Amino acid sequence: MNDDPGSTGGPAHRSWWDRLGHMFSGEPRNREELVEELRAAQANGLLSKDTLTMVEGALKVTELSVDDVMVPRAQIVMISADSPLNDILAAVVESGHSRFPVHGEDKDEILGILLAKDLLKYFGDGEHFDIRAILRPAVLIPESMRLNVLLAEFRLTRNHMALVVDEYGGVAGLITIEDVLEQIVGEIDDEHDDEEEPTLMHAQPGGDWLVSALTPIADFNEQTGSTYSDEEFDTIGGMVTSEFGHLPEVGEEIAIGDFLFHVTEADDRRVQQFRVGPRPVQD
Repeated sequence: MNDDPGSTGGPAHRSWWDRLGHMFSGEPRNREELVEELRAAQANGLLSKDTLTMVEGALKVTELSVDDVMVPRAQIVMISADSPLNDILAAVVESGHSRFPVHGEDKDEILGILLAKDLLKYFGDGEHFDIRAILRPAVLIPESMRLNVLLAEFRLTRNHMALVVDEYGGVAGLITIEDVLEQIVGEIDDEHDDEEEPTLMHAQPGGDWLVSALTPIADFNEQTGSTYSDEEFDTIGGMVTSEFGHLPEVGEEIAIGDFLFHVTEADDRRVQQFRVGPRPVQD
């Protein structure tokens, strides 16, 4: 066996060839290149849009700290420990939250966390109400804590909320496990959130569009200047599927009028998304 590090079979030589091979392999060498590769894969139908969002979010979480996403102090719904039960119930109902920091003489004196469900036992028996008796311990964290570290702590301790404190020990903000998860999976709506119309068409570099199959034909016409009829079908998905004559799979494409429709997302029941661009000019 030849142990000479300069020989062609030595570890140093193999390491050099490994590095050289990596240089020409086309593989991503940093996070930016990795994200570009993932976006290209999504555009070509290899990843769903939701999967891409979650992968990018997971990478982003390792770069963000608590103060990047926390609810600032001025927007926190806090409850004074001296508030009467009726005022507390009113605050709970009005805000729609399930957890509330409870403070003492000032808002930097956090006594604990009130869970709205713990108030149920006092309905009809408000005379024996003692808020301090039902408070849960408050978790205090620094502004500089990384979100991935906080998420791990939330999972380990089974807490859902933490109070963020500044360098002087004062309350700077509040963060929940939902705030962290939204950085990964996107906005999480509940019954108390204002409903927003989803964006069904996304312009892409180069002039193409990512178009949800649920996009109304009239909206597509307005955005692209096309003149597709909506007398027979209401949505782009219905029109394109009809033109195929079968349920298309990811990767299939068809030209309709002035546009080429490339299927980027679909399951065994319906098409979900197309990449749409100008129809290629025929020679």
